[in-house]
Amino acid sequence: MQSSELTHTLSFGLHIDTGSPDDLRNGCLEARRIRNEVNRLDRHGWDWDDLRSVVVDNATHVKNTSQQIVDKILGEIETYHEHKDDGWGRPYPYIDKLYPMVMNHGEGYRLFLEDEDTVRFRISAAPRNHVKGELRGSPDHFDRVRTALENDEWRVGTAEVVHKHSEWRLHVTVTHEQHHVASKNDAETIVGVDVNEDCIALTAMNRDGAMLDSVVIEYPEIKERRHEFFTKRKRMQNAGQTAFESVVQTEERDYVHDCLHKVSRQVVDWVSQFTDPVIVFEDLKDMRDSIDYGTRMNRRLHSLPFAALREMVSYKASWRGIPSDEVDPEYTSQRCPRTECQHTSRSNRQKKRFRCQECGFQDHADRKAAVCVVQNWFAVATIVSELIRR
Repeated sequence: MQSSELTHTLSFGLHIDTGSPDDLRNGCLEARRIRNEVNRLDRHGWDWDDLRSVVVDNATHVKNTSQQIVDKILGEIETYHEHKDDGWGRPYPYIDKLYPMVMNHGEGYRLFLEDEDTVRFRISAAPRNHVKGELRGSPDHFDRVRTALENDEWRVGTAEVVHKHSEWRLHVTVTHEQHHVASKNDAETIVGVDVNEDCIALTAMNRDGAMLDSVVIEYPEIKERRHEFFTKRKRMQNAGQTAFESVVQTEERDYVHDCLHKVSRQVVDWVSQFTDPVIVFEDLKDMRDSIDYGTRMNRRLHSLPFAALREMVSYKASWRGIPSDEVDPEYTSQRCPRTECQHTSRSNRQKKRFRCQECGFQDHADRKAAVCVVQNWFAVATIVSELIRR
């Protein structure tokens, strides 16, 4: 058993009894002004320390709230620079919609337990301008926030005021500082994962190497929609409409992000049925740098959300105490999984079908690859055990 720090975001509606929704609106309008100013200064080449100081000093929020908003915006810009080769859009220089107020607990906002059924809030929309009321939300989220307020192993973190579906909401982060995740070495079920641009294949095997179950979760709509977005961006570039390109890229990113969240939930729900599982991914961090299959194929492969999906699955699994691991992906797509064969050749795989040219074994290519991921994990575990015995 190992401990790790895990953070979860809870969503609540705001039932206001002191102050006005207009106060929250004004606070989000000021957050929008800050957001647009940060992007403007960044595009003019300002040093971020100087930018942060000037923007915070001129803001009308509580100082710590202004600092949190600026940090959020700079984080968005930094994320763009880290992923721009994957087609991520640069934050649009000017937005006219509301932008979230970001606040620290105990400074920009505070939560109180009134009784076991009521959690009250106080939000500083501006200095000495407080909006108060009760949180409204799901029983599960109420249990989490109550635990965070009462238990020393938990803490309440930052929150964002947002306006969604004609309702004011508060997104609150809570962190379990000593969350227990099972040790991967004690796993009884090993789940191999093979991630592709249109599906994710999972195979569960026990310690004896017997297959317990397998599943292929398909998401062809991601591939289709990404192609649509790519085509739209190319048309805009050809027409000289580059001002809207960032908007389209952001729309694409948000769509893919939502789809991956749904897929990751399906994965963790499926894995949770097994006894003491560990989820094993292929270590693909060096793969994309070495890919060179031509312009069109490079665009498809280099933009695959391998890391994002893996991160979401691992995060959700950790909340259920399920560990994750990784193995070298070498030959997982080409190798025959039959232990008495193990023939390895590119010709064994034809698109979604695997047929061993040596022994004739056939299977869905991605499901077969997930089996080989488990076999690679067993091979590493055996080597480690032998080294320990020495």
